[in-house]
Amino acid sequence: MKLGVSSYSFSRLMANNTLTLLEVIHKAKEMGFDVIEFSGLKLPEGEKPESFAEKVREECARVGIEVGNYTIGADFINGSNGNLNDEIERLKGEVRIAKILGSPGMRHDATRGFPRGYVGPKGFDDALPILIKGCRAVTEYAESLGIRTMVENHGFFVQDSERVEKLANGVNHKNFGLLVDIGNFLCADEDPAKAVGRVAPYAFHVHVKDFHVKPGTAVNPGTGWFNSRAGNYLRGAIIGHGDVPVLQCLRILKKAGYDGTISIEFEGMEDPILGISVGLENLKKYIAML
Repeated sequence: MKLGVSSYSFSRLMANNTLTLLEVIHKAKEMGFDVIEFSGLKLPEGEKPESFAEKVREECARVGIEVGNYTIGADFINGSNGNLNDEIERLKGEVRIAKILGSPGMRHDATRGFPRGYVGPKGFDDALPILIKGCRAVTEYAESLGIRTMVENHGFFVQDSERVEKLANGVNHKNFGLLVDIGNFLCADEDPAKAVGRVAPYAFHVHVKDFHVKPGTAVNPGTGWFNSRAGNYLRGAIIGHGDVPVLQCLRILKKAGYDGTISIEFEGMEDPILGISVGLENLKKYIAML
């Protein structure tokens, strides 16, 4: 397994202009990561996505770090003003950016669900045919460029392991799989180990994330916490400091035959460099125990 980090882990440092995205590449290499993945591209003023993606690829090659994945938002129900074909075409453009980056894969969202006020059936199974059509069209195009596509358990509506498994099997394409985020299942109040056990065979890429958890029956803990779908309280944690059974999930993935990148996505309140560094130390320890 290769050790990776998502640029999202450094998002606070980029937002306050402490680091640019190109500097994040250097920092990830300096910290000891083999792989970096990009959660979108924060464009410098005057840059276009195509020209900047080329600079990012060149910088990764120069410092000697592998580009592992490209992650972008999408919504096959609400995106592009609700026009499915337009959203598919927009995502094909993102696939071309992934190609310029030299990324072997691209993760896109599926949907956040039906809009408020929508009249008619609005369960996950009602959305599924639309999501299958969109995901299949994008992955068929991406396959022609040598890029695998995937959907993450993310965004509440397409988050449960049963739902993302249904989507993967509905698309039923060798070029399409899942980005398995072991922590995100808690956002749908699902046991991470049980969920990872279900979806491990579909994993194209893995995020290691940890959360602190408090029950929804408790008083709101305050700043830094958010609610799961059932109203429990979650806060991003340093890997190994929270309640996600990280080692157990990694063992499940290994048993299922996963040998790809294990990528840290840090969302904690701690200083990002400290949080990522301590998480990397713990992750190395867990991998040595597999």
